[in-house]
Amino acid sequence: WTKMTMSSSLESLRYTKTPSPKLEVLDQLLIPHSKEYIDIPNVEAAWSVIRKMQIRGAPLIALVACLGLAIDINCNEKTKSEMAGLDGAAAKEFIQKKMDYLATSRPTAVNLFNALEEVKQILDKSDASTTAYCKAVINHAEFMLERDISDNKSIGNNGADAILKKTGKETVRLVTICNTGSLATAGYGTALGVARALQERSALASIHALETRPYNQGSRLTAFEILEEKMPNGT
Repeated sequence: WTKMTMSSSLESLRYTKTPSPKLEVLDQLLIPHSKEYIDIPNVEAAWSVIRKMQIRGAPLIALVACLGLAIDINCNEKTKSEMAGLDGAAAKEFIQKKMDYLATSRPTAVNLFNALEEVKQILDKSDASTTAYCKAVINHAEFMLERDISDNKSIGNNGADAILKKTGKETVRLVTICNTGSLATAGYGTALGVARALQERSALASIHALETRPYNQGSRLTAFEILEEKMPNGT
């Protein structure tokens, strides 16, 4: 049993590789009142949680779309039966139509389009067979998940270094805007990841979330995450 998530009390998604790939996402519309996870067995479910804003954050949207596609074509029995017997060109066209559909879930999400373009380029380089295409998609989606967490940790550590060097202080007080934590990514966070890195060094004196749109995300997500992670003097 292999689980690919961050070691945080908050998990925006839960992805397991064995015995069979499975994806669940946290319903962010229910935060902070409850933590409930939604199963994503196909692209329709991925499209729905993105469209309804049950998940938010540009990196997370892109990951859920690609992982949802990977699970759909590799594990969903209905989709596998539809692909059975397709030659390489037809299989590639079949997958591309699913990616085109996913792209309509959030027309303003640049990360989503970039991620789908990455997958397209992987397909272009793959052997021309249904099996090869399906394997290429899931391998790259899993790589993207690991890369997001690694990138976020790098952002956090480099940001913390820069702030401490610039201020010359041992502890700092931060304000943060937008939804940039674990709930916006695969884990750790981008801007809020900097705060997390400072907290790990005992260099965070306080943090305040200023923005609250849309759906009151500042109070429902960012401030909630600050409190869940027990960041000092968080509001």
